Amino acid sequence: MDKIEHIGIAVKDLEASNTLFEKLLGVPHYKVEEVASEGVKTSFFKSGPNKIELLEATKPDSPIAKYLEKKGEGIHHVAFAVEDIVSEIERLKGEGFVVLNETPKKGADNKLVAFLHPKGTNGMLVELCQEIKEG
Repeated sequence: MDKIEHIGIAVKDLEASNTLFEKLLGVPHYKVEEVASEGVKTSFFKSGPNKIELLEATKPDSPIAKYLEKKGEGIHHVAFAVEDIVSEIERLKGEGFVVLNETPKKGADNKLVAFLHPKGTNGMLVELCQEIKEG
């Protein structure tokens, strides 16, 4: 894994949270994107080399809606950048981690993503992110 790509934070109200994080970080969000397949609307902030992703549910049965209902607002996941997501999934499976989606899927911010089950990572949902290369 190369670096922490971003930290994902589940929020109830994306617009209100954008205002809060703009004040906190001193910069505006640079992108809002909906991932319809996951029932989520995201907003991204960049602070120095670091990125924060805010996640708001768009459907009551989405993973973010379920998370908010169970745990409330807060850190939802930590995402790590990888060069080759397929080989990284295989390596982690070989190390005994449970991968929630063994076939990477298109996520927000032009990434292929896969998630590790939090039961094997001390309760933290881990996301693997690979930049989608055009061409």
